[in-house]
This record gives sequence, structure tokens and C-alpha cells, in this order.
Amino acid sequence: MQRQEKISQVIVTAGQMRDIEDRIFAAGMPVVALMEKVAGLVARRIQEIPQIPCKKAGYVASNSLLKKGLPQAVGSRVGILVGPGHNGGDALVVARELHFRGYEVWIYSPFSKFKELTSQHLQYAQSLGIPIYQTIEQLPDSDLLIDGLFGFGLERNLTDPIASAINQLNELSVPIYSIDLPSGLHTDTGVVLGTAIRATHTFCLGLWKLAFFQDRALEYLGKAELIDFDIPLADVEAVLKDTPSIKRITPATALATLPLPRPPVTHKYKEGHLLLICGSRRYAGGAILTGLGARASGVGMLSIAVPESLKSLLVSHLPEALIIGCPETESGAFTEGVGGAIAQLQLPEKTDLTSFNAIACGPGLTRDATPIVQEVIESERPLILDADGLNTLAQMGAIATLKKRLAVTVLTPHAGEFQRLFPDIADAKHDRVKAAQEAALQSGAVVLLKGARTAIANPQGAIWMITESTPALARGGSGDVLTGLLGGLLAQASTKQISVEDIVATAAWWHSQAGILAAQERTELGVDAFTLTQYLLKVLSLVTIP
Repeated sequence: MQRQEKISQVIVTAGQMRDIEDRIFAAGMPVVALMEKVAGLVARRIQEIPQIPCKKAGYVASNSLLKKGLPQAVGSRVGILVGPGHNGGDALVVARELHFRGYEVWIYSPFSKFKELTSQHLQYAQSLGIPIYQTIEQLPDSDLLIDGLFGFGLERNLTDPIASAINQLNELSVPIYSIDLPSGLHTDTGVVLGTAIRATHTFCLGLWKLAFFQDRALEYLGKAELIDFDIPLADVEAVLKDTPSIKRITPATALATLPLPRPPVTHKYKEGHLLLICGSRRYAGGAILTGLGARASGVGMLSIAVPESLKSLLVSHLPEALIIGCPETESGAFTEGVGGAIAQLQLPEKTDLTSFNAIACGPGLTRDATPIVQEVIESERPLILDADGLNTLAQMGAIATLKKRLAVTVLTPHAGEFQRLFPDIADAKHDRVKAAQEAALQSGAVVLLKGARTAIANPQGAIWMITESTPALARGGSGDVLTGLLGGLLAQASTKQISVEDIVATAAWWHSQAGILAAQERTELGVDAFTLTQYLLKVLSLVTIP
């Protein structure tokens, strides 16, 4: 794997980032040189962004800039927000570079004490004639603000007068670009420390910070991008080697995990056999959507156990699947486990739960599903529990029950289901990464915690993050689609020795990318769960499979 791909996957805490920087400086990299490099990259990106024209009278962009695709300097006013630390120093270098390129730049810095290097840059900016203001009331108009007030590692709540100033800056109708992290956000949890800059765009420096993957921080981050300033991979690995990894799932890693290409000589049972246990008369659609998600995975054989009255409905939507009708209550829910119904089938070799490479259980069951959940938990097959499967597990006592399992278990809760499963773990809305990690450690399961930034944790403490999603997926049934897709991939993985955690992360990435693509074509209002299933294979047709 190339260095750039590896770096793009890494996610660090504030402490880890500090240790990595200390290694770089200890190796001889001058702080001033690194600041110049980082800020130079940020200044270049700002010039490349089309919405920032520059029009200073009499200024013409050089031929070299035009050749590199940078916009001509035809007039723009940029306000630079400068803090006392090195984040403020970065902002001052950006101010200087934009000034030299013809932008009308002013500086806002309400502080009286600065780190030495930041103070030197401020003095030089003043010598260049760049106006410097200390109060909000003095500030002239601008077309863009660049936030360099506070960088990573901020721990304390912001108070007046800086808190009031940030609130007033947020009310201005101009884009705000933050350097490294919007000022006021906690680097690890994404918690707002009193108040925070609401950025339009954030340039994350060097390595991704945890806050970028906490749901609560997203409304402050705007569009985020990584500014890679060539941190040596050896320094990153040296700092992170003794801690569980936290990684972004990138398209390259997700696609490399898919069970492709298939061998030229194979058959359906070699490509996985998945059993779905789902549906009730009240929630028949859940069974259909889960089945359609599984179909898109390419699983070799798909069996779906549903209450008997749903059998003909499922056959009409999924004619290729083996539909198993099971005893049901008067209201159309399962009355017992599915083992008896499966035993009556003439499956190859065995006619019980061991006939399957993976089992997914839960969508549309209703909460009276204890016999089924008990049955699948006692099986020795890889198991996915979702929806009412999770609610039933919560009633049984999730941690104690799961610790008895010998096979792999994957849990796919949203925040509410998570709290029912793990009531003693801190609210997942506060720090979803830490919550998923703790739940996996306690239960021995792989935990997929759904959200705007889905977190996947394994029992060893490692974390995978899905870094893109869309609110279009906030529709009933989209989680059922994910369960089916994941089940199909897990059944195939069991025949190919692909790690469970990588398969779970790949399924979540694939699901989110389908939602994003559908929203681009149909808007966020036009992505119902059935439509989502039609975009799963479209995603793969638009990317290069390794």
C-alpha cells in the first residue's frame, strides 16, 4: 500500500498527534520550516477554491500561477483570525502569502501574548502594512474568513470576550475556512467547548483527528479535507504501534475487501449461503428490503425464513431465494425458532442452522422474538443481529448472553438500540468512537454503531470509521438493506478467510456510497429504502475494482 493511502486511513487523538510532531521536531525538522510548509499548502488550496476571486487593482497573476490552474487575482478581501499559538502562526503565514498574491488582507487578533514564532510572524505582517485589529467592532468587511484562533488539543471552555467574538463571527454571511479544526471543538470528542467556529471548510493538517468522525461535530466542520504535509510514516507507526488502530475506510481498502474477482471454476455453495430470519405480517417490507440488500451482495445462495403467510409475497420479490415458511401467530409473527422449518428442507448434507455460512436476524420480527434470538445465539454460525433482534437481545442481557457465544457476532445498532443494549456505557452521542470500542470489548462482538459517521469496533479495540454518508439514508428500511448486504458479504467472507471487521466496514461503506449516489441523482428527499437497493450495484459500476 502506498504511503499516501496509508496516511489517508490514519485517525489520531490530540495526544498522539502531539507525540508524532515531537518526533518530527526531535529528528531535526525546524518548527519554523514546518509552519512555512503547512501554511503554504493551505494558502495554495485557498487560491484554488473557485469561490474566492481576488481583485486588487492593477494586480495580474503570474504565468506560473495560471499554468498551475490557480485563479487570477482579480479582487477579494480576506480576514485572518489569529490566535496566540502555532495555529495562529499558520494563519499569519497564510495571511502573508495571500497578501503577496494580491489579496486585500486584514488580521483580527484579540490576544496580548503569543508564542515566540507567532509573535514574529505578527510583527512581520504589521511591517508589510497588513491592518491588525483587536476588537470585533473594528473589523472591515470581508469575502472570506480564515480561522486560526485555536488548533488541536484545546481542552478548556472558551469564555468572553473570545466566545462572544466567535459568536459574532458566525453570524457574518461569509465563508469561514478553519485551519486544522474549527476553533472551540474538542479534538477527540468533537464537543463544543462553550462555543465554536461554524466552518464552511476545514483543512485538517497532517493526519485526521477524531473530532472529524464524531456526529456532534459535523455541523461545525463544513467540507473537510486533509492537508498532507509529508509526515514520515515511520513516525506515525512508532507512536501508534502499541494502541488499537483507528482507521478510515477508503474506497481502495473497501474495494480490495470485496470477494472479487471470483475464481473461474466455482459454484453457488462456494460463494456463501446466507440465512435471513426476518419479517412479520405487520413489517413484511422489512423482510423484502433485507432480501434485496442480500441479493446485491452477490451471495451464492440466499435462504429467507419468514412467517408462513409471507412466503408467497417474498417469492414474488425474490424468486431466486429459497423462502422458508415458518409457524406464525394469529397476528403473523414467528411463534418459535426456525430450526423445525429448516429441518423439513432437503438442503445439501445438513438440514439445520449449520447448513449456512452466516445468519442475519432481526428486521421486521416484532419484539416477541425471544425463541428465535435464543436459537441463533446458540448456533455456531457467524451471526448478525439487527432491529428487533437487538431489542430482544437487550431484554436477555446483551453482554452476558454474547460472552457465551463461540462464533462471530455482529451487532448493528443505532444510538437508541445501543443504549438499550449497553445501558452502562456512556451515551454514544457523546463519544461514539469510545462507546463502540467499549461495547465491543465488553461483549466480544463486532459493533457497527450507525450514525452520520458510522463506527465499527472489534473486541480487540480497533476502530474503523465510515467517513462519508448522507442524511438521505435517514429513512425507514435503509438499515434493513444494510443488514442484508452485510449478511451476504459475511457469508461469502467465511468461505474466503476475509476478516469479519473488514467485511463489516466494506458493507457499511458500500451502503453509504449507494445513498450518496442516489441522493446526487434524486436529491435527499428521493432516496427511499427500495430505491437505495437499486443503487448498490451502480456504485461498483462507477469505481475500479482491484
